[in-house]
Amino acid sequence: MSETPLTTTSDPKTANRARFELELEFVQALANPFYIHSLAQQNILEQPTFINFLKYLLYWKEKDYARFIHYPHALHHLELLQHAEFRTIMKKDELFREYLHQKQFDHWRTWRDPAHLNASNAATDPGPEEKDLVMMN
Repeated sequence: MSETPLTTTSDPKTANRARFELELEFVQALANPFYIHSLAQQNILEQPTFINFLKYLLYWKEKDYARFIHYPHALHHLELLQHAEFRTIMKKDELFREYLHQKQFDHWRTWRDPAHLNASNAATDPGPEEKDLVMMN
């Protein structure tokens, strides 16, 4: 007896689980700035259908779904992808991709050491105007 592929199954519970897992995997992939840059380079981030899909995926920010996310940067990047400016700069600016990657690395390196984080942030923390620019660029 052969198994039916998950995409053509008539069992709604199995189909919902497969969709949940597929969307979870995709959202978590958004934690990787290199993956986002790749999507931008392929012009996927410019497609209206894909932009609507990104809006749909915002449900992952709700508490009941966010608890399944292992890479919190994925939700931050999902939020940033809602903005056309961010999608555009991810396509054009490899330095920005590197900047995001470095900030992500710095977070993971220091997140368990608040004293180290506070000391390093005091020396390198941008002002409010620069933070707004970083969030939108």
